[in-house]
Amino acid sequence: MTASTSIPITTIIPIFAAIGDRSWEQFKELEQAFVNQYGVSVWQEVFNFRLLPALDKDSNRWLLIQWCGSGINWIKDVA
Repeated sequence: MTASTSIPITTIIPIFAAIGDRSWEQFKELEQAFVNQYGVSVWQEVFNFRLLPALDKDSNRWLLIQWCGSGINWIKDVA
């Protein structure tokens, strides 16, 4: 079992809710809290393999637009 599969669903649901509500600030706060608790590599795994595949087309597009507008900060922090 990888670290990303041991993340409780109750941790992930608020992230989906922030995306569904189109709340970029709330998404960024939840992302930061997740990274602080589990680390960047686990966030990348959860995001890429659990969150993104579950998003509908409009939510995925909204998220991409938000990133393009403000940059992907956690990649800048790691680099």
